[in-house]
Amino acid sequence: MKKALAEFLGTFVLVFAGTGAIVINQETGGTIGHAGIALVFGLVVMAMIYTFGDISGAHLNPAVTLGFAVSRRFEWSQVPLFIAAQLAGAFVASGLLKGLFPGPGSLGATLPAGTVQQSFILEVVLTAILMLVILSVSTGAKEKGITAGIAIGAVVGLEAMFAGPICGASMNPARSLAPAVVSGHLEHLWLYPVATVLGALVAVPLCSALREPGCCGGNCSNS
Repeated sequence: MKKALAEFLGTFVLVFAGTGAIVINQETGGTIGHAGIALVFGLVVMAMIYTFGDISGAHLNPAVTLGFAVSRRFEWSQVPLFIAAQLAGAFVASGLLKGLFPGPGSLGATLPAGTVQQSFILEVVLTAILMLVILSVSTGAKEKGITAGIAIGAVVGLEAMFAGPICGASMNPARSLAPAVVSGHLEHLWLYPVATVLGALVAVPLCSALREPGCCGGNCSNS
């Protein structure tokens, strides 16, 4: 239950700060800016990894949890609990933001600015890159090394920086589902969970191909 609480709190803070930055940027006429929003996402992910990484691994993301399970670094029996905690944290964060800013806004929901095909492919590639980095810097299903949080937070920030204007740079089903459902923007609800989970799964064989045999059954190092 400590692990589930860590995933709940970590995902809550991620969604509250990240999508909150989007909402506040809209409410204040763009005072934070796109670069600032990307920086918030990167920094909050880094902070949550250092806060909860040694407790639950700070997955904060159902796609990452599934990626760890498929790579045999995480027990399948714990997957439902982790995903439930992550979704709960995200929905509580979006609900709180809705209470603070009750207007008709999207609450920071990820919505395609280009075509649906563009956003789908971008999300698959972005999540695959993120998951590959996570698998490479983690020990088992834990992110607790000195540089793990910096590397993962940096990837989140840079991907949000360059791809956010087109696809929203979700890379996280919970981060997309909660604000979309709470704000009522359901038109692209399927896109982000499907694309991000697919991207995380693509990263697993890539990691196995790059590293020594048996890597995705435990710890990784360069071969």
